[in-house]
Amino acid sequence: MGAWLDANLVGVVNGFAIGFLLFIVAVGLSLVFGMMDVLNLAHGAIFLLGAYVGAALAGGNPSWGGFLGALGLSALLGLAGGGALSAMTEPLRKRSHLDQALLTLGVTLVVAETLVMVYGDDPLAVGAPPGLDGSVPVLGAFYPTYRLVLIGIGAVLAVLVYLVVERTTLGALVRATVADRDMVAALGVDNRLIRVGVFAFGSMLAAVAGVLGGPIYGARPGLDSTVLILALVVVVIGGLGSVRGALLGALVIGQVDSLGRTLFPDVASFVLFGALALVLVVRPRGLFGGKLGVRS
Repeated sequence: MGAWLDANLVGVVNGFAIGFLLFIVAVGLSLVFGMMDVLNLAHGAIFLLGAYVGAALAGGNPSWGGFLGALGLSALLGLAGGGALSAMTEPLRKRSHLDQALLTLGVTLVVAETLVMVYGDDPLAVGAPPGLDGSVPVLGAFYPTYRLVLIGIGAVLAVLVYLVVERTTLGALVRATVADRDMVAALGVDNRLIRVGVFAFGSMLAAVAGVLGGPIYGARPGLDSTVLILALVVVVIGGLGSVRGALLGALVIGQVDSLGRTLFPDVASFVLFGALALVLVVRPRGLFGGKLGVRS
C-alpha cells in the first residue's frame, strides 16, 4: 500500500483538488434541485461564464488584483444570473422537471454560444496568481501550490455552507420553506425571496468555482457540459439537498476521475459511471438523501 501511494501520490492529491472544486459547483446545484425542486441545467454555463471572466481579467499571468477582481465580478454575475434563472423558472414550478430542463438547457446554449462569439473557439489559459504559481514538496513529491490552496478553500467553504444551512436561522427558514411553503407564507415570510436567495447563492458558487478552476481547466467551449455532468453525478451520489452528501460525493468522484485517468486512461469514463451505478444500487437515494432530499 505504501509503495502504491508513493507511486500515485500526485494523482491522489489531484483527486482532492478536483473533488473540492466539484463540491463548490455541486453543492449549489444540490441545494437548488433538492430544496427548491428545480432542475437547473444552466449551472454548467454559470461555471463557464466564471471561467471566461477569469481568463479575461486574470489571463495566463495574472496579478492578485486581476485574480481577485475576477472572483468579485464572477460572484456578482453569479448572483444576478441566479436571480434571473429563479424568475424564469418560477412559472414552471408546478410543472415537470422536463420543462425546467428544456428552459435551462436553452439558457445554457445561449450563454455558451455568446461566449464563443466574444472569445472565439480557442481554449484560453488562466494562470495562478503570484506566489501560488510554483510547487512545494508533499511527502517527497513536488505538487502545485495553487492546487493545495484550492483544497483549503474548498474545505473552508464546505464548513461555512454546512454551518449556514444547518446552524443558522436563515438555514432553518430555507428548510422550513422546503417542508411546508404554505405554513412559512402564513407566518408572513415571502417564500419567493427564499427561492431567489437559494438560486442566487448556488449560481454565485458556480461562477466563483469557474474562476478558481481556471488554472486547472482553463476556459474553453464544452467545459460547461463536462462540469455539469460531473456535478450531476456528485449530486446523485451524495443525495439531493445534502451538504455532507455533496462533499463526500465530490471527493469520491474527484478520486475516481483523477486515478481513473492515471491508472485506466482508456476506460476512465466507464470507471466514473461504474462508481455512480454502484452507489445507486446500494443507496438509490444517494449516500445522504432522504424523502425530501434534505439532510445535513
